[in-house]
Amino acid sequence: MSQIQKLIRKNISGLMPYSSARDEYSGEDAIFLDANENPYNSGVNRYPDPLQLKLKTKIGQVKNIHYENIFLGNGSDEPIDLLIRAFCEPRQDNIISIKPTYGMYKVCADINNVEFREALLTKNHQIDKGGLLKLADKNSKLLFLCSPNNPTSNSLMRDDIIYIIANFEGLVILDEAYIDFSTQRSFLEKLENYPNLVILQTLSKAWGMAGVRLGMAFAQREIIQILSRIKYPYNINILTQRTALDRLSLIHEKEQWVKNIIEQREILKTKLAALPLVKEILPSDANFLMVKFDNPKQLFNYLIDKKIIVRDRSKIPLCEDCLRFTIGTATENEELMDALRKYDN
Repeated sequence: MSQIQKLIRKNISGLMPYSSARDEYSGEDAIFLDANENPYNSGVNRYPDPLQLKLKTKIGQVKNIHYENIFLGNGSDEPIDLLIRAFCEPRQDNIISIKPTYGMYKVCADINNVEFREALLTKNHQIDKGGLLKLADKNSKLLFLCSPNNPTSNSLMRDDIIYIIANFEGLVILDEAYIDFSTQRSFLEKLENYPNLVILQTLSKAWGMAGVRLGMAFAQREIIQILSRIKYPYNINILTQRTALDRLSLIHEKEQWVKNIIEQREILKTKLAALPLVKEILPSDANFLMVKFDNPKQLFNYLIDKKIIVRDRSKIPLCEDCLRFTIGTATENEELMDALRKYDN
């Protein structure tokens, strides 16, 4: 029995998945009388490919990974939820993570009635390896890390991530949603070395496709097969698949966007640092800045009045008194700066 089979819930291991009509035929040039569809071509009258083979093949080419190591979800939240449903027995198993981090890990755990244990990051926002692993026991099935981390904006130390992968007996889920903006290399190129690693990435950030809701999970084929077995049959709609296929061909545009965002991040950081009301700017490897102020709530409301929408993270541990500024265009960033200068006066 493989390590993955030891981790999976028994009812999931023996699950007979739903078989959709299109699971039996993956071609296009045929007379389709199998799925009770409307036969008249509206452009969306047919069900989408439940296996997303064209899209997975394209992503595999872009990411240099085999399509059988790819799972596609409705945003990254879907694979997060499915991993919990596949491997965590409610009211019995538990999940380990860092604090603070992306809030949906805990929300999905709570929805599935699975205990969520958190280890506070160090003062410089890095993993307390001993403290994190000390939370684990025989019922710890999943461990979530986010690097670069949201909301602290920094990359976690690579050696620490490797140590956690090597020493945690369950699955380690590494969320790389912001990896395109980081100086740190993705773990995707080393995925085959880590049988218990699942990597999450997204098309929402660097690729500019937040509106299509497409998240990606990369893992060993056995893990991907489990997720594919329990997902809803047509979880990625045909419009999302078409749009993603088209946009993934524009890799040079994506790379230019990333270059611009990183440049604007550094410009905005320099301008913010010159304002007396700014107390600290946290190091960032993401497409946002965490900025500390004396009275963040008052400033937050002021910016709302100016129709500049930022995120108040001031009550989160290790992010006290911070507002989060997503990096916008040069024009948007200057409008933010103009509002802050007026507030400061």
